[in-house]
Amino acid sequence: MTEVSEVAPVKKRGLLGSSFVVSMGTLLSRVLGLVRDVVFANLLGAAPNADAFFVAFKIPNFLRRLFAEGAFSQAFVPVLTQVKETGTHAEVKALIDRVAGVLGGSLFVLTAFAMLMAPWVALIFAPGFSRDVAKLALTADLIVWTFPYLLLISLTGFCGAILNTYGRFAVPAYTPVLLNLSLISAAIFWAPTMPEPALGLAMGVALAGVIQLLFQLPSLHTLKLTPRPVWDTRDKGVRKILALMVPALFGVSVSQINLLFDTVLASLLPDGSVAWLYYSDRLTELPLGVFAIAIATVILPTLSALNTRADPDAFSQTLVWAIRNVLLIAVPATAALWLLAEPILATLFQYGAFSESDVTMAAASLRAYTIGLGAFMLIKVLAPGYYARQDMKTPVKIGIIAMVSNMVLNVVFVFPLMWYFDMGHVGLALATSVSAWLNAGLLFMGLRRGGVSLSGLFAGKYALRLLLSVMVMAAVLAYATPSVQEWLAADVWWRVSHILGLVTAGMGAFVVLLAVLGTRLQEIRDPGYH
Repeated sequence: MTEVSEVAPVKKRGLLGSSFVVSMGTLLSRVLGLVRDVVFANLLGAAPNADAFFVAFKIPNFLRRLFAEGAFSQAFVPVLTQVKETGTHAEVKALIDRVAGVLGGSLFVLTAFAMLMAPWVALIFAPGFSRDVAKLALTADLIVWTFPYLLLISLTGFCGAILNTYGRFAVPAYTPVLLNLSLISAAIFWAPTMPEPALGLAMGVALAGVIQLLFQLPSLHTLKLTPRPVWDTRDKGVRKILALMVPALFGVSVSQINLLFDTVLASLLPDGSVAWLYYSDRLTELPLGVFAIAIATVILPTLSALNTRADPDAFSQTLVWAIRNVLLIAVPATAALWLLAEPILATLFQYGAFSESDVTMAAASLRAYTIGLGAFMLIKVLAPGYYARQDMKTPVKIGIIAMVSNMVLNVVFVFPLMWYFDMGHVGLALATSVSAWLNAGLLFMGLRRGGVSLSGLFAGKYALRLLLSVMVMAAVLAYATPSVQEWLAADVWWRVSHILGLVTAGMGAFVVLLAVLGTRLQEIRDPGYH
């Protein structure tokens, strides 16, 4: 039976309200993440130990995105929603206990194995480090400390998926804040006192995983859904989740696999390449995480419930609403990041060990990543359209096409840029962006072929209003932005005041013109608005 009292908060708040809750938590986390990266840049810059730490952190973080935000949640939430909609509380609890046992047990074995084989893991994911024995050894030492984060944060993601299914979005949304607070504290108070600062940061990662998991448990206790792990791979629900999850590993996480592959290739490029890609990727992660992942988190339980209730019209309206709102952020964010690449990087990172040359190199890869920002965000909201219907095969096929294309494009872009401009890392970012657009385009067409009506996507001159507003915003930013040389030479207060002024002016021009051209809040808020 349906437990009305537990789903009521989602209905009362609405999709936009729930998305806002998630967005605010994610925004706080991303802002603190930028503060964290500022501290990292000041502490490590783009030195070899920075490359070692970012590789050691990226490996479990990549797998975390597969399990905590990607394939696992996309497979788990629809099955959990179905049991919640049609079964009893006891059946929901039994499913949660068995999933906790299988997920936790499997990841414990994987984590222990990776820690024992840390030197080989470092060599596999950063083969270029073999040219520097000390750098490779440091990476292996850091992996021993960072890899437990995979187990801890995946269980945190599991708990968060349960809370999201029950309309409790706030706690999972604010949990990542604890990671950034832990790492900032480690970077300021712990790492500087150690012979190798990067080791202190790696220890901070492990501690953050423990804190995040403990933060989730009281909310689960109030729902009487605290997991009691049971190893039972024969359970019908567990087997269904595993069957859905295996292909979803490709379908939802192709962009992350591509980014990790970029790291492997970047290890073969000059020192600093991994760090430049990391800092530029972090800036594209801000709009991606704050808006696209927030909307995707909210719509997946809703789409799953609508699919269970066989309501195709509401399903289509919800998906169209998600796409339109993502584009409303992605298009202006792309223009702003392209125009303000050096100013933003200089303002955030050009202190201590991070040099003017690092700003220039990171800005080049940032612009390459911004080309694909819209695609990265669209993938996040298009994929739930498949997983809510428990269709895993189509995203797998699309994911394989996109991943192979990315590998081919890496060869096409990296070597010419490396030979002629000494910017091979830009080719990696550009290949990732192009393959992401291929991925998003095929996902979109696949939904239409699968019977999902997206006919209202550009209704009401939506595209024209968006394009005109972004053009005006870009003109304002281009006119008002001082030269790159001024940014590189200025002090911190000049940079901060000017970047805040530019962001305010650009955002104001965009929002005001949208309103003048006829965009209404109800259109953004309500999936059923026409």
